[in-house]
Amino acid sequence: MASFNKVILIGNLTRDPELRYTPKGTAIAKIGLAVNRNWTSETGEKKEEVTFVDVDAFGKQAEVIGQYLKKGRPIMVEGRLKLDQWDDKQTGQKRSRLGVVLEQFQFIDSGRGGENQGGQAGHGGGESAPRPARPAGTAPTKDADAPPLEDDDVPF
Repeated sequence: MASFNKVILIGNLTRDPELRYTPKGTAIAKIGLAVNRNWTSETGEKKEEVTFVDVDAFGKQAEVIGQYLKKGRPIMVEGRLKLDQWDDKQTGQKRSRLGVVLEQFQFIDSGRGGENQGGQAGHGGGESAPRPARPAGTAPTKDADAPPLEDDDVPF
């Protein structure tokens, strides 16, 4: 039986990342993501829907998220859906939660004050911290660690 489990989301953090460590020292970051959907109804009325998603990150990626992100900051996450199930200790009822386990992420420039907070992490097993913003009026330089720019030709 074939299966595929991949999620790509872009949204804003609903709270500061919650960074913890396992007894063996593995970092775990829990973040809340708000993903907005805007559309116009058949009557021309503007509508908005917000979906809140819990995301779990592990290892170096969790540490980078905990260090650089705060409530309200935009982020792109790529990961897989995971269903957690448990018995509620107070009511005895079965509970469940559908969340995302982060596999890769990318900082998104929020456009605040002209800062360039962009960066990438989690691609191919190697992570990199965000690069500091260039001082105003300076020309960009070629960064040996920067990924090559690609011209995306989208066929639709």
